Parts: sequence; C-alpha cells; structure tokens
Amino acid sequence: MNKSTGIYEDSADLAKQQEQHYFLLSQLQSLVKDLTSSCQQRLSYDTLSNLALALIDGTVFEIVQGLLEIQHLTEKNLYNQRLKLHSEHRALKQELLRKHKEALQGCKIHNLTVLRTTQQRELEALEQRIKEEQRMMDEKIVLELDQKVIDQQNTLEKAGVPGFYITTNPQELTLQMNLLELILKMQQKVSELGIC
Repeated sequence: MNKSTGIYEDSADLAKQQEQHYFLLSQLQSLVKDLTSSCQQRLSYDTLSNLALALIDGTVFEIVQGLLEIQHLTEKNLYNQRLKLHSEHRALKQELLRKHKEALQGCKIHNLTVLRTTQQRELEALEQRIKEEQRMMDEKIVLELDQKVIDQQNTLEKAGVPGFYITTNPQELTLQMNLLELILKMQQKVSELGIC
C-alpha cells in the first residue's frame, strides 16, 4: 500500500511538472514572437523546450536575479569611481587656474608673455593627463564589464541554461541578452500567476 502511494505521488509530481513545462513553453513561444525575426529563427523549439525545463523549479530565476543585482552594484560602483575621478580632475584644474590667476596678478608686465606661455603649457599638460586618466578609467570599466559578462555566461552555463556559454561573438551575445529578457519576463509572469 505504501509502495503504491509513492508511485501515485511520483506520477502526480511528474504530471504537474509536465503541465508546468507545457505552460512555460507556450508562454516562451508567445514571448519569442516579440523578438526580431533573426532571433526567432535562432531560438528553436528544442532550445525553448529546454529553457522551459530549466525554469520549472525557479532556481534559474533566482540565479538571474542574483546576477542582475551583482551587475547593478558593479555598474553603480564603476559609475561612482568615474564620478570621483571627474571630480578630482575638476578640482585639479580649478586649483591650477587659481594659481595661474594669483601669478598673473603679481606678475611684472615684462614677464607677462613668458608667464602666460608657461601657464598655457601647464594647462595643456594637465588636460593631457586628465584625458589619459579618463581613457584609462574607461578602459578599466569596459574590461570589468566584459569580465562580468563572462562571469554571467559561465554561471548560467553551469546552471544548465540553454544558449549560455562564454563567447564574445556579438550575434551570440545578442541572443543571450534576448534569452535573459525572456527569463525575466517569464519570472514576472510566473510571479504574477503564483506558479512554479
């Protein structure tokens, strides 16, 4: 008797899982229609079916939410670093201009041309330094964001989410971004309906 109850529960769980799979798959198929035709063509029935299977227990939703939170924190941190650098540069330039103004006020007329030439060189050197530091900061930001993408791809690949693997191919990245968008839309639908 106990053994048959276990079999019934297993078949009931299987039926429920199959029902969830069909629901998720039909919702995904509906959502895919909003994507560009090239993306639609690349998302086969098998890919969508495997994605629906991966979404059933809700773990992928949690992983994606965690990755989004990490990404937002990283972006905010990088933005704040860039703002800080910009603020430091503005302060340096203002200080240099203040010193130049003081020097001009105390300058004898016969030294004015030499002083202005020297000050122009100092200002140009500072502007070149600022430009170089901003370029280096921007490169650092791009590299950190690229690394975040690789980390996300790796995490989602290890979680068994179809379509995710480490790549820098722009077409594949676009497809992965579309898959993430589908996952987020599905998470919203599932949450609204209270299933999975």
